[in-house]
Amino acid sequence: MILKAIIDEQVYTLNVPDPVIARGGDFFAQLDRDMDQGWQMSREWVEAPNRLQRCQIIADKLLTALEKENEKLGMLMAGYILTRLPGVESVELDVQGEVQNNRFRFQGAGGLGATDSASGDSGRGPERDLAGNQTGDQAGDQTGDQAELPSGLDKMQALAQAGQDVTQVFKVGKAYRFSVFDHASGRWQDSPLIATEAEAERLRQERFKARYEALQRS
Repeated sequence: MILKAIIDEQVYTLNVPDPVIARGGDFFAQLDRDMDQGWQMSREWVEAPNRLQRCQIIADKLLTALEKENEKLGMLMAGYILTRLPGVESVELDVQGEVQNNRFRFQGAGGLGATDSASGDSGRGPERDLAGNQTGDQAGDQTGDQAELPSGLDKMQALAQAGQDVTQVFKVGKAYRFSVFDHASGRWQDSPLIATEAEAERLRQERFKARYEALQRS
């Protein structure tokens, strides 16, 4: 079985032998069991990934395997996608590591339409980058967003709300970022790409603290 992986304009043809498909059943089932527990898909935590979302998650692992030239892992990831998406012809991998942007094309389906229908697009509008704002979410907490934030919460309520408003750190390609919900616009703001997980976590804690404190103001 053949799956084409598209990275930018480079096309990799993965010819997955039938024995790999046959022997990979237990491994594929284990992948499903892992995803049954829920999965962090970029900035969103998905409690129960559907079949398409699972294949988008595995496509992200396929990208990592190709980057590291791990042929065995790449074949297994391609094998999972081939078994879970009958008729799939190719996958366009998002090099920025945005899992939801991994897109599939199917045999006999139209080009653009097939890509869009399999993209897993949530229908959410374009999201703004914190780097494009003066001081990111802290500016929002102190100015325009302040009017939209719940206020006067007690410590436990503020802690719970801040946990909903500030995501965990997630990996994007070889870098890391987190997202903060902007109540004024009703959209998520992404942090800039950060080189290390430790630095991303430090910056996230700063944003979390700022949001937590803003929620307690009367």
